[in-house]
Amino acid sequence: MTPYDFKYPDTRRRRFRPIPVRMLVPNVITLLAICAGLTSIRLSIEGRMSLAVYAIVFAAALDGIDGRIARMIKGQSKFGAELDSLADFVNFGVAPGLMLYFWQLHELGNAGWIAAMVFAISGGLRLARFNATMDDPNKPAFAANFFTGVPAPAGAITVLLPIYVAFLDLGRWPAAMTAAYTLLIAFLMVSRLPVFSGKTKRMRVPPELVLPAFVAVIVFIALLIAYPWHVLSIGTVLYLLALPLGYKSYRDQARAMEASAPSGGEVTSPPSAPTLANLSEPPNDDDDRPGRLH
Repeated sequence: MTPYDFKYPDTRRRRFRPIPVRMLVPNVITLLAICAGLTSIRLSIEGRMSLAVYAIVFAAALDGIDGRIARMIKGQSKFGAELDSLADFVNFGVAPGLMLYFWQLHELGNAGWIAAMVFAISGGLRLARFNATMDDPNKPAFAANFFTGVPAPAGAITVLLPIYVAFLDLGRWPAAMTAAYTLLIAFLMVSRLPVFSGKTKRMRVPPELVLPAFVAVIVFIALLIAYPWHVLSIGTVLYLLALPLGYKSYRDQARAMEASAPSGGEVTSPPSAPTLANLSEPPNDDDDRPGRLH
């Protein structure tokens, strides 16, 4: 020990406190997702678009399990929450925008770059809004089943539809059409459209459906491996067609809540996306956010 250690014997213990392995596992998964997103950018620069799409899908799969694993093993942390947001911005904002630019949008020159940049920025804004409003005390209970706007992973998968169609030998979309579609998905990400989250905490599978559920998951993975472009194309189209259903369900539940409220009582209005003035307010120092942002 150095003279400094003799003088302050507890300094090393306080500064280098051991970290449980369970706190590291979710962060390692998130870092793997970032590696996949960055690799997709490199592959798209090299023109290997099929592998680049696979990398984005792999990153989306990792994003779907890291938060669940963190909650399962009680490995949530604020560090992991911020790292997860950074990963989502890189993997589902920057990477898809650059992939589309290197693949086709570069043909439009500055206009194509603007479309790719708007998509990436929309992904960042969407994540910032999610972080700023996730602890809204005025949010009704049913609103926990909905996202505000298309989530970043879904936006990344859907915005690559022109690439899926091209790999199906159905012809390339015109570059202007790809740019317009990219801007449409960017708008859906930052919109106030209620979207099914599919993350209801009380979701349970009946015992008699456990084995069929396993089989369904295996069949889906097998189809995704054998027919990736068919599955991704059909899944993207079905997801976009289902967006109005989420909006209708949200409005129906909001009206039902208002109708069930006692007459003369105060009714909590449905949550809305924050304005720029709200986002510019200083954060509350007493805010204690959940560990994972999903």
